[in-house]
Amino acid sequence: MIWVIIIGMALVTVIPRIIPAFIVDLIQFPDWVNKWLQAIPYAALGALVFPGIMTVVPEKPYIGVIAGVVAILLAWLQIHVILVVLSAILTVFLLTI
Repeated sequence: MIWVIIIGMALVTVIPRIIPAFIVDLIQFPDWVNKWLQAIPYAALGALVFPGIMTVVPEKPYIGVIAGVVAILLAWLQIHVILVVLSAILTVFLLTI
């Protein structure tokens, strides 16, 4: 019985992920839909990063905001992503000591 449940859960998980991969090549979307779909990764990244920025030091959320601003400025200057991340970490470290 447990195997039936596991296989059922696997199918319910896999089918919605596989079907779009085969259908997307067959459908021609309007330009506005393509533009909207291209923005989804940035929106998801923002939704994942922002809570972390606000909770890096729970009693002092401004420290995370300052580190986030440092990261944004360095990324805007097209500094390598590793240096941007290390700079944000260093900013948090320096503001918490």
